[in-house]
Order: sequence, then C-alpha cells, then structure tokens
Amino acid sequence: MTLPAHGSARFDLWAPEAGMVTLLADGRQYPMARRPVGGTDGDGWWTAPGAPASGDVDYGYLLDGDSIPLPDPRSRRQPAGVHALSRTFDAGHYQWADGQWAGRALKGAVIYELHVGTFTPEGTLDAAAGKLQYLAELGIDFVELLPVNGFNGTHNWGYDGVQWYAVHEGYGGPAAYQRFVDAAHGAGLGVIQDVVYNHLGPSGNYLPRFGPYLKSGEGNTWGDSVNLDGPDSDEVRRYILDNAAMWLRDYHVDGLRLDAVHAFKDERAVHLLEDFGALADAVSAETGRPATMIAESDLNNPRLLYPRDVNGYGLAGQWSDDFHHAVHVNVSGETTGYYEDFDSLGALAKVLECGFFHDGSYSSFRGRHHGRPINPALVHPAALVVCSQNHDQIGNRATGDRLSQTLGYGHLALAAVATLTSPFTPMLFMGEEYGASTPWQFFTSHPEPELGKATAEGRIREFERMGWDPAVVPDPQDPETFTRSKLNWTEASEGDHARLLELYRALIALRRTTPDLTEPGFQDTVTEVSEEEGWLLFRRGGTEVAMNFSGEARRVPVSGGAIALATDDGVRLDPGADRTTGGEQASGRLHLPGHSAAILTN
Repeated sequence: MTLPAHGSARFDLWAPEAGMVTLLADGRQYPMARRPVGGTDGDGWWTAPGAPASGDVDYGYLLDGDSIPLPDPRSRRQPAGVHALSRTFDAGHYQWADGQWAGRALKGAVIYELHVGTFTPEGTLDAAAGKLQYLAELGIDFVELLPVNGFNGTHNWGYDGVQWYAVHEGYGGPAAYQRFVDAAHGAGLGVIQDVVYNHLGPSGNYLPRFGPYLKSGEGNTWGDSVNLDGPDSDEVRRYILDNAAMWLRDYHVDGLRLDAVHAFKDERAVHLLEDFGALADAVSAETGRPATMIAESDLNNPRLLYPRDVNGYGLAGQWSDDFHHAVHVNVSGETTGYYEDFDSLGALAKVLECGFFHDGSYSSFRGRHHGRPINPALVHPAALVVCSQNHDQIGNRATGDRLSQTLGYGHLALAAVATLTSPFTPMLFMGEEYGASTPWQFFTSHPEPELGKATAEGRIREFERMGWDPAVVPDPQDPETFTRSKLNWTEASEGDHARLLELYRALIALRRTTPDLTEPGFQDTVTEVSEEEGWLLFRRGGTEVAMNFSGEARRVPVSGGAIALATDDGVRLDPGADRTTGGEQASGRLHLPGHSAAILTN
C-alpha cells in the first residue's frame, strides 16, 4: 500500500483550505493550529492544543469564524444525527471474546446478505445477533451487512451514507456493532461489511466544506465523483483506506464488499483498488486471519482478481451480474432491458463455464462490446460471487418484488440449485431461503420534503428504460414502504416456505461435503444444453447437476451415479441405465419432471 498511516491527536482535522479552525468540545472553544510538517505548515492538518484528552466528548468544528459547528469527517458516533455534533468513541474499550476465531476463506463459503433495519422487527444489530444461530444452522459462512454508516433520517438502504466512520445510531451505534461481530464469530460466522466509497448521500455531506474530497463537474450516477487522482487526493485516498482499515481492525470484520467500483474515477498508476488489495494483505499478515475484499463491478474486468505481481489489483472476489441475469431470465422469462442478451440456456451455460457471459461480446443494453475473458490460470471460480437475488436486483425493481412473489416452488428450487451448485461463491439475500412473500422496496426517510420528492420522481424516471409501469412504483418516503420490506419470520415454518428452507439447507450441506462443487477450476466445468427441450446439464469431476427449466417432463442424458439430491420426488434414473454389471459408469437417461433438478455424484 502506498499511503502510510499518519499520526494524529484525538481531534486533529484535515482542512487544507480553511484559514481558521476552532474546535468546539463540550461547550468550550479551543483554537486550532496548523500541524507542522517537516518544519513547515504544508499538509493541511490542524491540531487542538489543550483539548480534552479522555472521556466521552460531544464536539464539532467551526470553520473560518462560522457560528454553526460541523461534525467530524471521521466521527465514530452521531447520536443526534448527521447534522449534529459528533461524539467520541474508543473502540479499544471493548473486550473481545473472539480470540480463537481463525477467520474464513472465500473458497467453499456461502454468503448471506442482510439489511439490519428490515431483517428483524426491531431493526437493530442486537436483534440481528439473535438470528445468528439460525444462519449457522442453515450452513452460512459469511454474513454480509448492507451499509450501516451514518445517514440522514431514521431508515434507509444505507447507500445515502455521509458519515463513513460512524455506525447508524438507530441500529445501536458502534458498541452494538462490536457486539454483533463478536457474536457472529462465536457462532462460527464471518462478517463482511458493505462499504460505499464512490459517492455520498444528498443530506449531511459536509466533506466539501473541509477539503477537496470531491471533484466538481466529474460526476457519476449519484453526483460528484470522489477525488481519487486530483490535487490533494493523497489525503482523500488515505481517508478511504483508513476507513477500510477501521472496519478490519477496530471492528474485527472479515472482509469488505466495495460498492460499485466501476464508479471510481482514478487515473493514477496505482489504482485505489490495488491499494485495497494491498491493505487486505497487510491486515491479514497482522491479524493472522484472511481479510477479504470483494468488489461490486459491472465492468467484467478480471484484472480486479489477478494478483498484483501480474499487474492485477489483487482482490479476493467480485460480483458477477451475468450469472444473476442468466438465472433470472431462465426461471422468470423476463427479457426486457439488460436481461435481453440472456434469453437462452446457452447464456447460463457460458456463464457456468467462463464466469462472464459478456467477455468481449456485444451488449445490446450498452450498445457496445463489453468485458474480457477470465484467464483460468490466474483465477479460481470461487472469486466470483453470484446470486439469483440480491438487494439491488430486488429493490431496484418497480415494486421491489422477489422471485417468490411471482414464481412457484419448482422455479425457486431451480434458482437455488443453479446458485448453490455453481462453481462460484453463492450469496443469498435475506428471506430467499424460505421464499419470503414480503417485498424489499426502495425506502428513504429524508426529513427535507423537497429531497423526498426529488428522490421519488427520480425513481420513476429510472424505471422507464426497463419498461416498467411508473404508476406502481411505491413512494420511498412513505413509512409503509419501509415496514412492508421487513421479513415475516413466521412464514419460514409454513407450507412451501418450509419445504424450500429444507432444500436450501440440504443444498448447502451437500455443497460442503462434495469437493467437486467447490474445488475444480474453470477448465473442469463442462455443460450440455437442449434449448428445444429446456434442460441444462453441467459436470464437475464426478458430479453432475441436471436442471429442467421446461414445464414438461424431460429425459436428460447423464453419465451415471447416485442421486444425491432431487427437488422433486418424481426424479429417477431409468432402470439399469446408471451402472453396468461390472460397476463401470454407462450412459443413462435421467427422468426430470417439469421445473425440477437433480444432483448425481459418484
């Protein structure tokens, strides 16, 4: 990593463009002085001689004679909201009980994505900790939390955060976060924290008052880009990397999911993503536990995964939207917008074999060629994190509808089999495992009426390109939109919900005990498809996964072996076709009812 950590006192502040800074701490004012660097005043840091050295302190900064204090850009707590004073928090006071936790590698793991505010009725970290044993029994390895940093309002997806170092008080604040991670490790679960470094929310972002954190006029989807390569970008990058290190060190998290890295605008020779890869290696060497960096990227650029010594960025993983799109189209039949190119079982077969569908091919949605092939000598399939549903692919639909709100058990079972037997690292979205009937909609609680109105109108415009009816889009500011999105846990023990939950448990258990599903590389995956009959078969080692996406029964050619798991009681091998009298495998036909799947192993 190119940026060394800086030494700083408790209330030191980077404000290079300010002419005068005053610290307001517990009602008293402390004039701040520029911190000398090598005998000169050149680094833009300010320090407060005589400021309180211990104890909890409510504080803020007065810039250039202002009368209204601003919260600390590195604030650990915002007890009265993102516009109010910050409060000190000493992460070192917590007595951790996870000394025996050895961490968890990504390969062979299953991730569970959840939103703290809607995962339980209470919507807190302590309440979420009460469900950790359930997740452990399901077979989950990592819990991935959607962003928890400080945002304006009472509830939010988390992607409108403006206080990157703080934990939202409504979730319980930083102390509750430490308790959650400790409890997760005690239950045998790693924690991945979703972090957003590509943009800031629309309310409470005071960073531009302190320094050139943003690049005006060089925007992305959400506004001005973060200054990663312009003047003073050294300190901006340090601000980001220090934050990443905070989660890994102070809060003992096992990895970070880096939101929308395709929105980073960084022309420096050492890209910020490479710095993340180096940081993960440094923390891992320091703690003796894996530190996993996973990028959300729609670039289909395998350089993110290649080792740094071959000019890659050295990240442990990245999301593969192509897998989601291929599964979604083949179980739902939806082909509008970015789904258009995936309207075939061949698309799913290509993703299973190659990782990306668009690996230099033409993308009709983008109107250009997209992506490049993955070098199988440099990347294991486990580096791709895949899903059939996630917060984006549900919440960014017009009504926030899950697959389970429109599809029956057979289709949901096919999506589960495709995801959990894939060569990649599967991720589930909370409630998916029991076919939750509750939607997960886009919700906000902006106190400013004009901002709430602009957000609602912006959502409607977003859906026009996908061909969805804007009249059905719920108002994100309506509190009921948030309440509707909370999970109903009583469903998990009822009817097909319980049946689906048992299937997920069985699939995860089979994945854990079947090395063919997790060990072989890209070159070891072989697929066979019948577009006309609607079935797909893929093999890894001595294991075969047969899926019938058709509504009619099909006979799928298999090499043989025992049926380890089937989603329908009617699955069978034709008598005598699976083995010869000498015990050698022989070609057989597997009978699959409509919308069903089976896994055969030797």
